[in-house]
Amino acid sequence: MNELLQNLVKLQSLEFAGVKDKNTEASLAVLRAKIPSQMLGHYDRLVAHGKKGLAAVRDQVCTGCHMHLPIGVVTTLMRDDDIQLCDNCGRYLYLAEATKAEVPKPTAKPGPARKPRKSKSSLLLI
Repeated sequence: MNELLQNLVKLQSLEFAGVKDKNTEASLAVLRAKIPSQMLGHYDRLVAHGKKGLAAVRDQVCTGCHMHLPIGVVTTLMRDDDIQLCDNCGRYLYLAEATKAEVPKPTAKPGPARKPRKSKSSLLLI
């Protein structure tokens, strides 16, 4: 993930954690210094409206507004070329870490026994 997005994710997690102490305030100040003012301004506007500034992308869907994203946006995020905004909600997008849970393969249950097919010769005799 892009370093700017990592800083934004850390900033959002600290701000929405609800824990306020001197350590947290210092961490917030350091993170805010690392983020460009235009990005920080957009992020702060979203937070001022009661929204989170970032949203993860899971299965090509923005988790902030639950809208399907164009494949070009997802591809850009996968290549880590540029920072993307959701066209619907305006949040900064980042790819969620994929949890690779091992899905057990379904076992084939034996079905009812099939009747043998009638041969053509038995059909002609009838």
